[in-house]
Parts: sequence; C-alpha cells; structure tokens
Amino acid sequence: MPAVSLPLPLARAVLHPMFRYSMHHRLPWRVQRALLDAGSVLQVLPGGTRVHKLRLGGRPAERITSERADRSGAVLYLHGGGYAVGSSATHRSLAAHLAREIGCPVYLPDYRLAPEHPYPAALDDAEAAFLDLVSTGLRPEDIAVSGDSAGGGLSLALALRLRDKHGFRVAALGLIAPWADPNEVPDGYRDLVINKPWSRACAAAYLGDGDGLDSGYAPLLGDLHGLPPTYVQVDASELLHDQCGRLVAALRAAGVTTQFSVTRGLWHVAQLQASIVEPAAAATRELAAFLSASLQAAQTRSIG
Repeated sequence: MPAVSLPLPLARAVLHPMFRYSMHHRLPWRVQRALLDAGSVLQVLPGGTRVHKLRLGGRPAERITSERADRSGAVLYLHGGGYAVGSSATHRSLAAHLAREIGCPVYLPDYRLAPEHPYPAALDDAEAAFLDLVSTGLRPEDIAVSGDSAGGGLSLALALRLRDKHGFRVAALGLIAPWADPNEVPDGYRDLVINKPWSRACAAAYLGDGDGLDSGYAPLLGDLHGLPPTYVQVDASELLHDQCGRLVAALRAAGVTTQFSVTRGLWHVAQLQASIVEPAAAATRELAAFLSASLQAAQTRSIG
C-alpha cells in the first residue's frame, strides 16, 4: 500500500485540471510534454529503486531495478501519450512499481515522438530496443512487453512485427488501456484524462502520410494469431473501454490466452498514480502478477 493514499474523489479533483489543461489539442506539443514531465514529480518512486540511464536501440532509455530483484528476465515498457507526448520521466514511477513487484529489470525507452517523427518511427524504435535486449543474451521468451494507451497499442504492434519479421514470441503482453486502433473515433467526448479533439490530433500526428489500415499503426486490424498470453486492463469510465473490449474479443477469437480486467472508479492509466492511490497500486500489482507468472511459465517451457 502507498505510504500516502489519497481518497479517490480528492485524487480525481487534483488530476482533472492537470490533464485538462496540459493535454489540449491547441497547445503546442513541446509545451504539453514539458507540463506533463513537470507534473510527474507527484509520482514518487518506491523505496529501493535504482535508475540506470543507458541507450537502447540507439535511443535514450532507463533500466529500472529494485533492491528486491530476485529473478531473471526483463520487461520492456513502452510509455503512453498518444505517440506525441510522454517520456521516461512521466512513466518512471509506474515502471519502478512493476520492477519491485516482478523482481526483474524494467527497461523504459524514450522512443521518437510525433509529429516530428510519425509512424513507423515509434515502432522502429521499439523493435530496435527489443533486439538490443536480445543481443545482451536475453531470449525473446525471457522478455515481456508492456505498455499503456498508445504504448499499449505499440506493444501489440511490436509483438506482431517480432512474430512476422523475426519469428519471435515474447513471454507476454501486459496492456493498460491499449489504443489498438487510432482510426476509431470515440463515442464520448472526454474522460478524466483523454478528450476527443486531443486524441484525434494525436492520431493524425502519428499517422502522418502513412496508411491507417497498416496493422503496425492499428494492430487491432491485424492478424492476432500466435500472440503470447495477453492481459488487458481498462477502467469502465474510459473512452477506450469499448475498444479494449473489442480487442479482447478479437484476441480470444484468434486463440490467444487473454485476461481482461475492468476497474471501476479509476481513470485512464491510473496506474501512473500507484504511489499515491491505493486502488491504482492494486491494479498495478495485478498487472505485475500476470507478467511475473507469464515470465516464469515461458522460461519453464524453454527449459523443458
């Protein structure tokens, strides 16, 4: 449990204006990024966290470990932010909570962002990061891939590319409110974090001159057969709730072992606030337990 746990109504009251004004489609991307990085100071790290800066796949990255580390393997975590904002700073705390609970390193790369670097730059960087980890001696089945929102969609797209291009099958996919089809216009106007104009601006910025039907951009439209065990977590109040439900149905129809967890009373990627909101911490522990069990199972199968 966090040392300080804010009541949910208070947490929502604090976060609502921060997200409403920092993630606005009329605000320059560089300003949005600076505001979100500054706001991440509220997301403290668990005790015993170690952060090592390095380069992964040619990009700045962080290797986040816990003094409680007790197992082999790794997690490659791809941050969210509509492919246009977000960084290791905004997601360091979440990655650190996962590292503590799983007991293995979590790698957090700063992939290139749109609109300066549209699709497929983020996917290329994610692929390069994964291949860099493999070059260190880790096997594909030693690595789980996880991400939130756009990073969740990117995680799914990465798994498809690794399957099709390299014949790799990662240990597991842990997806928090994955944005698996940016083409889709949400029915609602906003939730606590995301609003429709901002999400449409992000989708356009990331697509650039690309093809919106490309499964690397919209992995929900791709062939999902042969993917590893997958966990999808979303809150019932989110704009992405229905899309996540369709993704889960498509994964199960493709024969992918899939767990679907729907929280109530939280918000889009509330796991970022695991250090100050106990229900968010509980959701993060649930994700960590899935990734830990999947890594162990994959490694056991490879030995057997």
